[in-house]
Amino acid sequence: MAPPSDLRAWIALLEREGELVRIGTEVDPDLEITEITDRTVKAGGPALLFENVKGSEHPLLINQFGTERRMCMAFDAPSLDDVASKLSDVLEMQPPSGLVDKVRGLQKLKSIADSRPKTVRRAPSQEIVLEGDEASLDLLPIQKCWPDDAAPFITLPAVITKDPRTGTRNVGMYRMQKLGPRATAMHWQIHKDGRADYLATDGKIEVAVALGLDPVTAYSASAPLPKHIDEFMLAGFLRGEAVELVQAKTVDLEVPANAEIVLEGYIDKDELTEEGPFGDHTGYYTPPEPFPVFRLTAITMRRDAIYPSIVVGKPPQEDAWLGKATERIFLPAIRMTVPEIVDYDLPVAGAFHNCCIVSIRKAFPGHAQKVMHAIWGLGMLSLTKAVVVVDEWVDVHDYGEVMFRVGANVDPARDVLLTEGPLDHLDHAPTRQFYGGKIGIDATHKGPAEGTREWPPEIQMTPEVQALVDRRWEEYGISLDTAAGNGRIRQSSGPLRRLIRR
Repeated sequence: MAPPSDLRAWIALLEREGELVRIGTEVDPDLEITEITDRTVKAGGPALLFENVKGSEHPLLINQFGTERRMCMAFDAPSLDDVASKLSDVLEMQPPSGLVDKVRGLQKLKSIADSRPKTVRRAPSQEIVLEGDEASLDLLPIQKCWPDDAAPFITLPAVITKDPRTGTRNVGMYRMQKLGPRATAMHWQIHKDGRADYLATDGKIEVAVALGLDPVTAYSASAPLPKHIDEFMLAGFLRGEAVELVQAKTVDLEVPANAEIVLEGYIDKDELTEEGPFGDHTGYYTPPEPFPVFRLTAITMRRDAIYPSIVVGKPPQEDAWLGKATERIFLPAIRMTVPEIVDYDLPVAGAFHNCCIVSIRKAFPGHAQKVMHAIWGLGMLSLTKAVVVVDEWVDVHDYGEVMFRVGANVDPARDVLLTEGPLDHLDHAPTRQFYGGKIGIDATHKGPAEGTREWPPEIQMTPEVQALVDRRWEEYGISLDTAAGNGRIRQSSGPLRRLIRR
């Protein structure tokens, strides 16, 4: 088995596994699909393939990433932590000490070398080529998701650009507001690499937008990679097979050969438009702001192309599992920089960038504060508003246990750190956009070196008594709801309440 090679193989897999429902009745991409999808996502329901979308001949796929099981299926992995382990093996490579280590090292190096994208001359994504007036966004079933959205938005694109200075490729996921049949706004936020490429250009920048990719490549477009690392190479590494690229028709860019749809065009440096409002993953509408205009020069596509979409809004939404995949997959990279970190969790309800819970191997006074500052200086985690630090034995995915530690171990006068720094472009809470307050909470055990009284022992039953009760449990005749956690108060049974275990 291997991850699906393209969107159609992915749909076939979902269908075989009972994870997809085809909807043949006509549905409207203006709000109706959103309401259907919102109810389905929140119930932990299947991927949806709308085969009869009003105003378009193209089917629309949505909620392909909407559960933990489907996210694991996308990577052909038993868990997201197994995907992280694959990346960890490469990051932790050491000089070989013997023949076996040398062979293993060569295998890892070959895996990396085989991950580089491969160029092909012909591609399914160019079976149909539309240029000039024939190239119209009106052909696609682009959704208007929420009532106050300014227009329909393309929400699951892989936007491809090159750094004008170095030629390095960037692939990112940026929403695109439809302005007309041959133009969109491009939501390049201030902290994003696509915006950096745009700002570096003297005149105009060529852009290609791939829609309908295999699930791993689609995920990679959302991954927070350093600017010098190719997202298509990451996709190839995680897939175990190189991403095939083909030369675009009207722009000097390479695009995924197996994409369902590719939009080609350019952005002039000085052309801006008002973009938004847009119902965002924060649960609020992002207000209008000026953003660049993407001008369409061509559409290429497969025959009977399938259009992919995603709805964001009040969590949980489908993007929750894209975010959880990033949380798990990039843990090894974070540990390379901050090795005392044991685990971390970005709560879905916190829209990921609002809160980070992290467990550490505490070694000295102020260690929790050291880790807080490390997180606030680490890539996109630098935008995190709140950091909660707990001891290594605390399960960061058990929010009840974390809150117990916050309540039991924190003296606000001593253990709360207030500071300032950069915040997410979409965060509406700070007085100044992009910048505001941050909070760190040290919920670890304290010691005399930190000026505390003697820390009391934590209540625990002896292992002998626990083993005794385990052996005799059936004798007692007590029936417990194991889903409630052996006496813990049961929380909502929704899929995003399930703990993601390491």
